[in-house]
Amino acid sequence: MSYKIPDQTHIGHVHLKVSDINKALAFYKDLLGFEIMARYGESAVFISAGGYHHHIGLNTWYSKNGPQPASNAVGLFHTAIVYPTRKDLAIALQRLIDAKYPITGASDHGVSEAIYLNDPDGNGVELYWDRPKELWPFDAAGNLQMFTERLDLEDLLAQINT
Repeated sequence: MSYKIPDQTHIGHVHLKVSDINKALAFYKDLLGFEIMARYGESAVFISAGGYHHHIGLNTWYSKNGPQPASNAVGLFHTAIVYPTRKDLAIALQRLIDAKYPITGASDHGVSEAIYLNDPDGNGVELYWDRPKELWPFDAAGNLQMFTERLDLEDLLAQINT
């Protein structure tokens, strides 16, 4: 018998092994704006948006001062962080630009607009916002038609002043 996961199910958090808690916090807390919810000495920290117990866990339990994994190694491709509005994504992009933080890509996927980068340990990070479902690209048969096209960063940044 086939099983379908309940519709209300969602990903609660991601827990990352990092080489240095302070470097990770400089990225996730200071640059992206997450808040610290709990610390476990100098080896782990749980961070959140909006007061949730944690969206991201960071630890050095097995990885303190460890090397970045090879780009062709098995593992997490990226953690995707959803912003509530297009303007919020634009503000995040402007913060990255102001900090001269390297961006690895930017795409329009039809259903969403996304900025791609890596955290200090080389973990992929996607910052994005979802378009309203009524604007998603469906074909005549009702099949979702996601795509990857260049994201107009200037148009995105123009959202900051609206």
